[in-house]
Amino acid sequence: MAETVEVLVPGGKATAGPPLGPALGPLGINVKAVVDDINKKTAEFNGMQVPVTVTVDDKKNFTIEVGIPPTTALVMKEAGITKGSTEPGALVAGDLPLEAAVRIARMKFDGMLSYDLKSAVKEVLGTCVSVGVTVEGKKPREMIQAVNNGEYDGVLVA
Repeated sequence: MAETVEVLVPGGKATAGPPLGPALGPLGINVKAVVDDINKKTAEFNGMQVPVTVTVDDKKNFTIEVGIPPTTALVMKEAGITKGSTEPGALVAGDLPLEAAVRIARMKFDGMLSYDLKSAVKEVLGTCVSVGVTVEGKKPREMIQAVNNGEYDGVLVA
């Protein structure tokens, strides 16, 4: 029977220490090989917490599935900030280009409730509201209204 271990690891910097080592050690697999593989697969998410699922079968073969970090983490990385605003709506923590919001929406699309790219981008813009990040210098709610009005339909083609 296959064993599954689900953990959050820092992108590109997983170690054999907790939480991976203690979870994988009893399964009798090469923990270092698993950690090296995870670090290769999560390198692009450096500095973010990444959900990882390791499945080990009866023959001690392992497969690694890397999830996508939360939308908030992706917005903060693209905006070049380490923390969101302490007062979203009043204090601006950073600015995000619309192209970055579109890129995040495409990355997260399968896990979103949206049926099309336009709605997915509006979900990402909604996250910008709570993080305190402006989009192209505009407040996120203004940008959502502009998207609703069709001002960015050329950029939002799936």
